[in-house]
Amino acid sequence: MSVNEYFEANRNLWNQRTAVHKDSVFYDLAGFKTGANVLTPIELKEIGDVKDKSLLHLQCHFGMDTMSFSRMGARCVGVDLSDEAIKLAREINDELKLDAKFICCNVYDLLLDNRHSAKVLPVGEDLGGAGAFDIVFTSYGTVGWLPDLDPWAKVIAERLKPGGFFYMAEFHPVVWMFDDDFTHIKYYYDNKEIIVMEDQPTYTGDKNEITGKEYSWNHSISEVLNALINAGLKIEFFNEYTFSPYANFKNSVETEPGKWHIKGMEGKIPMVYSLRARK
Repeated sequence: MSVNEYFEANRNLWNQRTAVHKDSVFYDLAGFKTGANVLTPIELKEIGDVKDKSLLHLQCHFGMDTMSFSRMGARCVGVDLSDEAIKLAREINDELKLDAKFICCNVYDLLLDNRHSAKVLPVGEDLGGAGAFDIVFTSYGTVGWLPDLDPWAKVIAERLKPGGFFYMAEFHPVVWMFDDDFTHIKYYYDNKEIIVMEDQPTYTGDKNEITGKEYSWNHSISEVLNALINAGLKIEFFNEYTFSPYANFKNSVETEPGKWHIKGMEGKIPMVYSLRARK
């Protein structure tokens, strides 16, 4: 299969997930609509004030994080591969009378030279060229859907203003080494294989069946950091956390409000990392 075929299969899976996620307790869309900020304490503390900042959110799903930043005063653009997710994000944005903008495309489509992409952005959906954003943001379950982090990091560097920063909070690659039930190490720590799964239930705990194959890649910490450094960004901090802010893994237990661990591994493995890199 080609890379574009992997992306198309994943787009189909995320379209199915969107239909389930919008009604899930996990996402609590109703609570969001009444004013809940869905960003976790990790990124709220580490990003700080975004008022009057321009912000590009990569792989935004159906945009609840993006719109949370909009409520905090940022001028936001969210991007995602799933057309159903972007359609839903636009509907919610209009319903809540927010000013976020949403674009359906692959992250690689945002490269200014576009050599890594099979298509160009839709007419009227240009992001404004180089140096358009004060902040580029991505979080939780994003880079694993990308086979190559060099073009990803180049997109970030190209779209940031001089002095702007990239922030990410992401699940740790150690977590992705385990089988789904966290009984043994199944996958490589680094990017040595395409991880193929089929007909997997979604992570929200809902019973709805998601059909089809999905393709993902594990990326080591060094691969992430070096991609950003090679793109010309300066790493300002890197943090690791031994908990997940979400109950999205099997066999997990909440030890404190908002802190989930794998049962039997409490505090023993890193589950999330975060970083900020400056242009």
